[in-house]
Amino acid sequence: MKTINNFLFLTILLGVIMTACTKKEEHNNISDLEKLRNTNNINVPMDSTQAINSITLQKVQDVLDLSTLYLSGNKKTEIDTAIYSKIEKYFQKSDSTTFHGLFKELESLKVKKVKVSNINVFKKINDKDTLDFAKFNVEYIGDKNKSIGNFERSAQYTLVSKATEKNKEFKFYFIKFYSDLTEKDSTSVTVTR
Repeated sequence: MKTINNFLFLTILLGVIMTACTKKEEHNNISDLEKLRNTNNINVPMDSTQAINSITLQKVQDVLDLSTLYLSGNKKTEIDTAIYSKIEKYFQKSDSTTFHGLFKELESLKVKKVKVSNINVFKKINDKDTLDFAKFNVEYIGDKNKSIGNFERSAQYTLVSKATEKNKEFKFYFIKFYSDLTEKDSTSVTVTR
């Protein structure tokens, strides 16, 4: 009887282990491309400064991930066209010069991955306009997951109102990516991630 109980216990234990390993493998098989395909430039509810920081960090990371993915292809396939189109959706207006600086930097350094951190969102007042900016650090990673370096970069963004009667929603767009910033306003808020 003791041998039957031991055998039954081992059989159940092996079954649980095999099930757990199978589910883990299925989860790990989702490629970066598949994750990026399923990201969207969705409407953003305006809850707090913390939400804006978090959203901005995510949008910066998305643009950089899509850019490295686009540059890793030959830029002539349908998937490359779809990736480029997805990048454009993060921008209020885009033309041939919108991505020139970003793509040139990523290509010249042979960047394979990018990690964004230490985002600092702030406003600048220019005459009667209030402009929204984000400063952030990017770590470029090359072949064999080797770090190329850490750089401070910036972007200008806008939140376009999509308000309805029930709630206030905004859509997030970049105006300039890797833009030059000459002065910093004292009304800045920092989030480290």
